[in-house]
Amino acid sequence: MAEKTDKDNELRFSHFDEAGNARMVDVGKKHDTVREATAAGDVEMSEECFRLVRRGAIAKGDVIGVARIAGIMAAKKVDDLIPLTHPLPISKADISFTFQPATNIIEIKANVGITGKTGVEMEALTAVSIAALTIYDMCKAVDKSMRISNIRLLAKSGGKSGTYVRLHESS
Repeated sequence: MAEKTDKDNELRFSHFDEAGNARMVDVGKKHDTVREATAAGDVEMSEECFRLVRRGAIAKGDVIGVARIAGIMAAKKVDDLIPLTHPLPISKADISFTFQPATNIIEIKANVGITGKTGVEMEALTAVSIAALTIYDMCKAVDKSMRISNIRLLAKSGGKSGTYVRLHESS
């Protein structure tokens, strides 16, 4: 996140102090607000692999069910994975999957919510990333050429910076 400084009205990143050293942002004086973030990403695979996942016939088991749990668990562990993030009491984490047969893509969406002092964008993005990696792990025996791509923030709300919605895409 960037914040304005008095010097020439320039922007600076909030995770660095005046000397350029990394720091954890102090959110102690911020007010709790309802915050939510939605992220998405794609896993593209072979037609055979796509068909097997959709039928629930991958040898390792229920790919979508395991990926959903992995994404939820990941959303709750972001502070263990990404330096300078705050541990957050997540109030919701929903992961959904959309099968796109024309392209053999499984789209993953994560919606994460909290009432707190800082946003949950990293939690939503991490949930999508780990769900995608779980799909890859469970399906790699069938298709090692799978491609994870297009991980992005779709929307966020709450907090000082307000609402953001990615143009040309609905959450």
